[in-house]
Amino acid sequence: MTDNKKAIFLIITSVLCGTLMLTFLKLAQEEVNVYVAGFFRFLFGLLIIFPYMLKSKFTVFKTNHHKKHFLRAFLNLPSMLLYFSALVMMPIEKATAISFVVPFIVTILAVLFLGEKIYIYRSFALILGFIGMLIILRPGIIDISMGVYMALASSFMWSIVIIITKSIAKDDSSITILSFGYTYMTIFSFIIVLFHWQTPSLQTLIYLFFGGLSGTLLHLCINHAYKLVDVSMTQPYSFLSLVFASLIGYFVFSETPDLFTWIGASVIFIGVFIMSYREMKLDKEIIRKRLDIKS
Repeated sequence: MTDNKKAIFLIITSVLCGTLMLTFLKLAQEEVNVYVAGFFRFLFGLLIIFPYMLKSKFTVFKTNHHKKHFLRAFLNLPSMLLYFSALVMMPIEKATAISFVVPFIVTILAVLFLGEKIYIYRSFALILGFIGMLIILRPGIIDISMGVYMALASSFMWSIVIIITKSIAKDDSSITILSFGYTYMTIFSFIIVLFHWQTPSLQTLIYLFFGGLSGTLLHLCINHAYKLVDVSMTQPYSFLSLVFASLIGYFVFSETPDLFTWIGASVIFIGVFIMSYREMKLDKEIIRKRLDIKS
């Protein structure tokens, strides 16, 4: 399997896991506050990968990017708390749609700070994704509530986190990035939750555990994908989260998506399909050229 195909599979898997994480955390926050939810999400995530850390004799913490790992976690904490809070104030489908500003911010930052190129087909996929988002959100109809501001602020911080992750991923493995992130985030969130503690029930703990598990799979997949391809290439696939969020919102939270949501999702799908087709074709052309050179 080529790097592009692996990256596409990993990104789509990460999107699904991310939606599942939000679902479990939204369920958990019916009983506990965002600080408790955030703490347990990363504590359980840390416990899940701890056996591997122990097996490696903690060599996963070998890195030349200590400051970047710290900064990544420092920005990820408010991004997480803001988004989890917004999730309580609006349907999961709408919160997901608002987060679609991330690919555009990331793509611009990748060009400015990582020196990546924006190919025509990637730009076209992003434009279609943006059009699809506008169809879903219909600016002027949705009230600019505090939840919307929180989701937008979270998206901006998360975009910076993605860029930092990409720069670290050139040298560090996915598990190293995850180990640093979860360790720092658990410590940071523990300090905060001491002042806002609420004891969760067993059912809520189960929700939080699966939230931590799906979040861990999310980060493993997305961190490895950034090692394989340009970060700008991965971003249009994040639009698939709307489809997953709409389905889960309907079946779990009885949130019925309207016609405009599905029209917008269809436009997004077209962009993702075009990009996937072009990336696969580009892979074949590169492989063919390599074979011709060797022969």
